[in-house]
Amino acid sequence: MFLQGDMHTHTIASTHAYSTIMENCIWAAKYGLKVIAMTDHAPCMPDSPHIWHFENLRCLPRTIEGVTVLKGAEADILEDGSLDLPDRTLKNLEWVVASMHGYEGCLMPSTAEKHTQLYMKIAENPYVDVIGHCTTARFPFDFEKTLKVFKEYGKLVEINESSIMNKKGSRENSVEVLKLCKKYEIPIVIDSDSHFCQLIGQTPIAEQMVKDLEFPQELIVNASEERIKEYLKKKRPALEI
Repeated sequence: MFLQGDMHTHTIASTHAYSTIMENCIWAAKYGLKVIAMTDHAPCMPDSPHIWHFENLRCLPRTIEGVTVLKGAEADILEDGSLDLPDRTLKNLEWVVASMHGYEGCLMPSTAEKHTQLYMKIAENPYVDVIGHCTTARFPFDFEKTLKVFKEYGKLVEINESSIMNKKGSRENSVEVLKLCKKYEIPIVIDSDSHFCQLIGQTPIAEQMVKDLEFPQELIVNASEERIKEYLKKKRPALEI
């Protein structure tokens, strides 16, 4: 197993996904993963769970099937650069992925200049851990300018296997993002964005990309359980993990 944590996963709480958190953890354990972030969609998305889903994540145990579970969300970036969860909820989460999706009621695709502005604003949000699947062609932005700002504010850049497989332009853009992250030593995560339990931690295309580019292992945060926990302890000192 290349990864020790999958930091972007979905459950049946997002109804276009097909597995429970228990099923996800069972397969994560089978694959040898140590950490999983549970990141169902926040309220902007049409099939997202009620906000109580995020308020009640504290009822989950710290580990399931021996896998450490981080209680999080995939929040949508909105027109004003905010997220579709209130700060009172975000501050209690343990892992937050911030993404652009382009559905009615959420942020719709605009210009590269607009997307760049929004990403640079979201970089300042203290609750965001990961910039999710930023490589899709629908949301172009100034890679070099913006990635430097992500590094400045300690945001992890995601290379998303599902997007590489299914979203136009993502494969080519992922290569360009990886080259810049290597050049400027910007930490990344490689995630499955799994919507079915057997896909947890499965990222063969992204893994081949980083090998071909000789991308430094030490910059892949979720390739090491120790690096994941170091990141969490630095950002959330009170989190017991």
